[in-house]
Amino acid sequence: MASTSDIRNGLCIKYNHDIYKIIEFLHVKPGKGPAFVRTKLKSVTTGKVIDNTFSAGHKIEDVRVETHKFQYLYNDGEFYHFMNTDDYTQIRLSESTLDNPGLMKEGEVVTVLINTEDNMPLSVEMPASVILEVTHTEPGVKGNTATNATKPAIVETGAEVNVPLFINEGDKIKIETDKGTYKERIKE
Repeated sequence: MASTSDIRNGLCIKYNHDIYKIIEFLHVKPGKGPAFVRTKLKSVTTGKVIDNTFSAGHKIEDVRVETHKFQYLYNDGEFYHFMNTDDYTQIRLSESTLDNPGLMKEGEVVTVLINTEDNMPLSVEMPASVILEVTHTEPGVKGNTATNATKPAIVETGAEVNVPLFINEGDKIKIETDKGTYKERIKE
């Protein structure tokens, strides 16, 4: 058993007869009344995200997990296939267990959280950022840069990311995986 002081991003807990992963939390100490923790929980079975508030000191049942490195192989439309980099065993996961599958390139090494009780994969953690090539974007119009103007761009994995106007097709860009946002252009 853990308490609300142990809450952190990525912690897997049992809540309402399901396993949830904490994706966001905030400790709140109001001027009046007891402290509490506001959380966003993502179900690892359905992918549904819920908001929940735990009072300070509330006991939560955490799930013991192991982390393993897996290489992303391919997507067959229904499942995403991964290979363990240690023993070369393969697993397949549904899209709901992935945080941002549109940014995963074939060959990418990710961390998979596995429940130690039943050896079931719970979720996939991607690197903090990925470098992808822009395959399609409209050319930027000169003089349109009064403020932080952006335009949509399609990257090599098929995901759409808003980028600054100076980005062109063929440019490699760094994307933050947790938010799916443009970070910087990579010079070669």
